[in-house]
Amino acid sequence: MQPDLKLLYTKMLRSRFFEESVAQLWREGLISGEMHLGTGEEAIVAGVVDHLQEGDAMALDHRGTSPLLMRGVNPVLLVREFLGRADGLCSGMGGHMHLFSKQHLAASSGIVGASGPAAVGFALAALYLRPGTLAVAFFGEGATNQGMLMEAMNLAVVWRLPVLFVCKDNNWAITTESSLAIGGELVSRARGFGMPAVEVDGRDVLAVWHAAREATDRARAGDGPTFIHARCHHLEGHFLGFQLLRIVRPPFIEALATTGPLLRSALRRRGAPLRDRLEGVEMIVRLILRTYKEDSAARRTDPLVRARRQLELEPAELAALEEEVAHQVREVIELATRPAA
Repeated sequence: MQPDLKLLYTKMLRSRFFEESVAQLWREGLISGEMHLGTGEEAIVAGVVDHLQEGDAMALDHRGTSPLLMRGVNPVLLVREFLGRADGLCSGMGGHMHLFSKQHLAASSGIVGASGPAAVGFALAALYLRPGTLAVAFFGEGATNQGMLMEAMNLAVVWRLPVLFVCKDNNWAITTESSLAIGGELVSRARGFGMPAVEVDGRDVLAVWHAAREATDRARAGDGPTFIHARCHHLEGHFLGFQLLRIVRPPFIEALATTGPLLRSALRRRGAPLRDRLEGVEMIVRLILRTYKEDSAARRTDPLVRARRQLELEPAELAALEEEVAHQVREVIELATRPAA
């Protein structure tokens, strides 16, 4: 069995166009609260979800839109849920973070690390009720410090449960560099529980697909869990409107608005010692420069751009494919935003 790159790219592209459309609704004020997008994670999600079969389950984190979409959840219901409408996927009560689809055995949670024990519960049910099926847990690297996730991995190994632990590592925990909060190597940490663990480039859908194939084959054969550590970038930062990105991206209006108050605060006569305040300014400047560097790298290594380059399609065929996907997403948004009958 070999990957169908055209199908994978189509799934990734549909997810990207869909989330960009959702972002526009958020910017127009139609979606309230925070909005966490999965733009930049599409290769990880597509590479894993492409192996899922009827009866397989997914436990998702606060970036569950892309996995749900690729798994086949009705996108109209997703948009209406984000809008808080009673005809949404969860009757408008879940927003974009707390979602559930019984039909697809998929659930998401905004609680960091909660996908681990949820996936173990799904996998335990699979073991007894649906032999040959499996569960997947998606989470960020920050969740690996949560005790419930480590307990879940331990139980999965002890009980030889059919589960994949998929860590989407973007090197950031909101504004904290992950290296300042996570000790050791995550692959080594997972292996310490006694399970296979692999490192993969989460921006390369084919690399993820092959790693996920081995892991899913192992799970279905009754050989227990696997940990997949996939590195990626979040193209919109931790959430939409992320201030650090507004500072480093043109037209730099946020940078101009921030500089004055920051300098005045650092140089005022009262407060903490001048040395401490200058150290604080230095830390912020370093954080901004790091954000600028990584934002540039993220755009150069966009998983969709990489997959597009690997496709062996004529330009006209590729353009037709992309326009068809864009048309489908426009239809979804138009239908979802119509007033309720």
